[in-house]
Amino acid sequence: QILHPSKQGMGRNVLISIQMLSVQPDTKPKGCAGCNRKIKDRYLLKALDKYWHEDCLKCACCDCRLGEVGSTLYTKANLILCRRDYLRLFGVTGNCAACSKLIPAFEMVMRAKDNVYHLDCFACQLCNQRFCVGDKFFLKNNMILCQTDYEEGLMKEGYAPQVR
Repeated sequence: QILHPSKQGMGRNVLISIQMLSVQPDTKPKGCAGCNRKIKDRYLLKALDKYWHEDCLKCACCDCRLGEVGSTLYTKANLILCRRDYLRLFGVTGNCAACSKLIPAFEMVMRAKDNVYHLDCFACQLCNQRFCVGDKFFLKNNMILCQTDYEEGLMKEGYAPQVR
């Protein structure tokens, strides 16, 4: 199998960065996506390819000002959310097949058949070699193996893979 990253449970969920920009006095005022008024403040926020007053970019649940809470926001089902409310509403997506810890819904994961892994946990379970995108890996008896360990296991079982 060839390794490809995926996002579990993401669908249209998106982790978005928030930029705080200084308004230059000689530029035409931009319209706020929240209130539709011109932004004449000293600073504005840019998120979701739109411009916002600092007071207008808020979490749909708790009303916290997202520019103050951090540099990211989350969107799902046309809601703009802070991290805390996103996790509260949409929770975790399951457990990692390697470490058994919970995987948050927004976290990047790796998959092998029905198993889901944290990126840091996606490694050969014999030699701990981490896989990168595009690396070959093998799934044998529900264990992730690198090519070397997989082939050594086959040799011990009395079967050598054919080289073509």
